[in-house]
Amino acid sequence: MSRPLPLLQKLIVALSFLMLLAGCTTAAPPESVLAVPAAPQKYAAIVVDASTGKTLFEVNSTAQRYPASLTKMMTLYMLFEAMQSGRVSKETQIPVSDHAASQPPTKLRFRRGETIDVDSAIRAMVVKSANDVAVAVGEYLGGGSEDQFAAMMTAKARQLGMASTSFRNACGLPDDGQVTTARDMAVLGIALEQRFPQHFHYFSESDFMFRGRLVRGHNDMLGRVRGVDGIKTGYIRASGYNIVTSYNADGRHLIAVVMGAQSARQRNDHVEALIQRSLGPMTAAASQPKLMYAGQQPAGSALPGLPPSDSALPGLPASDLPAQ
Repeated sequence: MSRPLPLLQKLIVALSFLMLLAGCTTAAPPESVLAVPAAPQKYAAIVVDASTGKTLFEVNSTAQRYPASLTKMMTLYMLFEAMQSGRVSKETQIPVSDHAASQPPTKLRFRRGETIDVDSAIRAMVVKSANDVAVAVGEYLGGGSEDQFAAMMTAKARQLGMASTSFRNACGLPDDGQVTTARDMAVLGIALEQRFPQHFHYFSESDFMFRGRLVRGHNDMLGRVRGVDGIKTGYIRASGYNIVTSYNADGRHLIAVVMGAQSARQRNDHVEALIQRSLGPMTAAASQPKLMYAGQQPAGSALPGLPPSDSALPGLPASDLPAQ
């Protein structure tokens, strides 16, 4: 007659059985959900390793969107080129025309016939996102014509590999023909850093003095996240809240683009989350989250179009960028 097992032995047998089961099964990793502060038809995002050109994250990155004041990044690129060639200097005076002065806000409220030096014009476009100044610069570089300057901007975009971008004005105010993509904006952001490192410090400025008054900026990512050193925000109603952000710290250099957010605060929260994700280990759950768009339930929809691990921006790194 068999004797019943003591309680301790029963526990040992039960634990051994559970361990055996655990060894025969693999638990599925927890599903990652990424909240997106935008509607699907407006949202686009990309994070790129600026050192290698490798794409770390992207959603709708080649879908056309309105750039809004991200346009001024190209206006500044053209101005930096003119400085590099010697056509203008920081002291060059840019005249303000009737057309430039008539631009809607944001602006510095110039009157026709006034001038602004190039150094102040750069700060006005970066910090204040001044439309009147951007148009004045465009007219100056475009031989008196903003339309001509916009054509020059589009041609430069093609040289940089921005195949889906077209410009119609120098400042980013609404125009159905003025379109870009998150990927193209990442290309431009990297090109600005690589081509004009001596001027990139402007993009880290959050305010500047002009005619005796302090002009404050819109880029609240500066000072919010350690390592963020620029570069530009943008908004029109049709685009939503856009941003291109540069992160450069601890041996990592990222460019993150978010387009179409419903508010500046939500946009900033989201780009910070994307940066932190991209700095962390790329587990399956982290690299293939489900998207929870604004107004959706947590179930969300599967993330479309994540890149393969070797996906990289065309024309990068710097040595492969087209010669100017």
